[in-house]
Amino acid sequence: MSVKIRLQRHGSKGKPFFHIVVADARARRDGRFIEKLGTYNPITNPATIDLNVDSAVKWLNNGAQPTDTARAILSYKGALYKKHLQGGVAKGAFDEAEAEKRFAAWVDAKDAKVQGKVEGLSTAKSDAKKAALEAEAKVNQARIDAAAKAEADAKAAEEAANAPAEEIATEETATEEPTAEAEGTEETQA
Repeated sequence: MSVKIRLQRHGSKGKPFFHIVVADARARRDGRFIEKLGTYNPITNPATIDLNVDSAVKWLNNGAQPTDTARAILSYKGALYKKHLQGGVAKGAFDEAEAEKRFAAWVDAKDAKVQGKVEGLSTAKSDAKKAALEAEAKVNQARIDAAAKAEADAKAAEEAANAPAEEIATEETATEEPTAEAEGTEETQA
């Protein structure tokens, strides 16, 4: 019987969620399986992978063949590296304690790298939010300034409209007074 380590799709349309399973190669994709090794959620950034590394290594040593995507996931979580280290122990290159120490160091480095990515994404998100707020504040300030300028222009236009009417009224009264005086002087001369 040919055994595969593969993904079993769950989740709704457009929101996939996968179980990592060991199954007979002849079984349907979402059908019967022998053992569930973990889960994989590609929606999150970075993708969330929960994997039982020891069970995966056991199945790899027993001859289970991972699919391409499952191989990438096993490599990402270190199952293939742990299998490689166990091969070194079997050949006598180093002992089991050294293999565990190397694997723990690799896992710590990998976790630090993933944590760095998470922090980088959160920093980028907060920077983008801050830039958007600054841009919005700038647009709002420009809108307030434009409204204030329009109000000042309207007030100046209103004052300009009122000012000539007052000047015309004062000019008319000023021109009428000399004519009255001129008429008065003409009457006295006649």
